[in-house]
Amino acid sequence: MVYGGIGVTEVRLRLANLLSEVCPGDINGFVFPCGGGEANEAAIRIARRFTGKNKIFTQYRSYHGGTTSTLAATGDFRRWYAEAGASGFVKMFNSQPFGFKWGNDDAEKTELLLSMLDEQIRMEGPETIAAIMLEPIVGAGGVLVAPKGYMEGVRALCDKYNILLIFDEVMVGFGRTGKFWGFQHFEGVIPDILTSAKGLSAAYMPLAMVGMRQKIKDYFMDVPLGWGATFANHPVSMACAYECVKHTIKHDLTGNAKKMEPIMVEEMSKLVNKHRSVRQARAIGLFGCLDLVGPDGHSLQELQEAPSAKTKEFRQAMFTNGLWGLFRPPLIHCAPPLVINEEQLRDGFARLDKALDTLDA
Repeated sequence: MVYGGIGVTEVRLRLANLLSEVCPGDINGFVFPCGGGEANEAAIRIARRFTGKNKIFTQYRSYHGGTTSTLAATGDFRRWYAEAGASGFVKMFNSQPFGFKWGNDDAEKTELLLSMLDEQIRMEGPETIAAIMLEPIVGAGGVLVAPKGYMEGVRALCDKYNILLIFDEVMVGFGRTGKFWGFQHFEGVIPDILTSAKGLSAAYMPLAMVGMRQKIKDYFMDVPLGWGATFANHPVSMACAYECVKHTIKHDLTGNAKKMEPIMVEEMSKLVNKHRSVRQARAIGLFGCLDLVGPDGHSLQELQEAPSAKTKEFRQAMFTNGLWGLFRPPLIHCAPPLVINEEQLRDGFARLDKALDTLDA
């Protein structure tokens, strides 16, 4: 173990080199925090130090971590816990209103959304905005995919106003969506700063990454980064991550996620058609989400509300049927292992089908 500010271990160099090969464009400078929130905290600080500007735009339906700055950057109810501990974060509306279906190729609405963002940038003052920080595919907020052209438009606005683009891929990086990176679903879009965590070490060891483009890396070769942590860049965690990334590539787990996507869509559509408690569902790769409703047809409950007796009963039904997953009413996420096969995936949805009977009763 060598503190990253004092020396560099061989495995750190090997992992950084491997990541530079799997990252498109000129993303080739890396630091390795211990978790996703810490990575996003570092990304925010890097953006502010590089640009000399303070404001960070983030979306309402987002989650970026539990530290002071990342919780303030978060858009959902959890940002309330940040209290007055951080400033400079400006919220923008998502391109996918929750519970509302837009066509993926609805160019007119996409143009309207980008026009609204352009106006917001101008009203805030581009000279005050360091970065726009987004989940390219919203994770805990409900697996929301931006309509065609939106992310491309955000990249163009960042270039127009000299604003950095940060992508938080803590959940969707490393093959989860059927592309190695979530942002690769959007043609020609490359972030200035990229964060990821969970898939890096398959969650076997606490490790995250912050990747940055060449211009930012070059800047911090001579200017102090202003970020560090005792156990960041830990060689044991990086050795684990190095093998996991190699395994992901060798066995094409990204390809398996893409291959399983039609099964995800098919099985989730069955649940929508069968259960009145399921309003809609969506999936990209092996990343899906169901929106649940109550007997009155409205949302089962708001995210910030305490679990009701009905949701507790459903959670128990999941356990009874051998399911363990992220259920945060009204959302139930479906993120099976990237090594799953068709038989196992269909079996999982059959178990969920039985559990959902509880909500329909």
